[in-house]
Amino acid sequence: MSLRHVRLEIAGAVATVTLDRPPVNAVNLEVIDDFLAVVAALGADARVRAVVVTGSGRAFCAGADIAMMRDVSRANHERVRRWIDVQAGLEALTQPVIAAINGYAFGGGAELALACDFRWMAADASIGFPEIGLGIFPGAGGTQRLTRLLGPARALDLMVSGRRMSATDALDLGLVQRVLPADTLAAQVGEFARELAAKPTRAIGLLKRCIYGGWGRPLAEGLEVERQAVFEVIATRDAAEGLDAFLEKRPAWFTGE
Repeated sequence: MSLRHVRLEIAGAVATVTLDRPPVNAVNLEVIDDFLAVVAALGADARVRAVVVTGSGRAFCAGADIAMMRDVSRANHERVRRWIDVQAGLEALTQPVIAAINGYAFGGGAELALACDFRWMAADASIGFPEIGLGIFPGAGGTQRLTRLLGPARALDLMVSGRRMSATDALDLGLVQRVLPADTLAAQVGEFARELAAKPTRAIGLLKRCIYGGWGRPLAEGLEVERQAVFEVIATRDAAEGLDAFLEKRPAWFTGE
């Protein structure tokens, strides 16, 4: 792959995707192209069993490049809207995906974090949806994922106010799951990623399908999504290994197959 603003590093079974477009990792069309290529590659790489998404320098991702957004033609914003395809691709990965929010995560950057399965945040980082101050709103998945995560009242409040939240505020709201000292974030996220990679990752991928695919559907439809996933998971090698290990009173050795 020829990438301009995204770095992909694979160590063992963990892939780290780093947005690297100084000074604040703002998203432009090249960033979107890079991310789409990386997500497609990760989905096809059986070696990768956990993914970390982070940013370089002082920002996770400060959102969309305003110069890109200023062209308000429909044609341009159709291209910009491919940022949703990046997020959908991350969410659909069978591997667990962790956002290591190391700095500013605003607008499209916050939307990127929402598309990850786990969000761990540096104590000195901040997150928010400030688009309303530009006369627009979070239109790259934010209106939907934030609402599903926090409920309509809280989501509307955050998006209308445009306020920037501290890591503590984000944790209290349930927007992120962990807050860590900035100087230990990368190491602790890496350790967590390796722990996830050692788990039955096919089962995790199917669990993601059940949760994300069943959310908001009538119960009967959600149970049908679950039923199909159950028959897939019981056919995996990891299921046989886990059950055998329990009966044989030994640790299980999962391979993601």
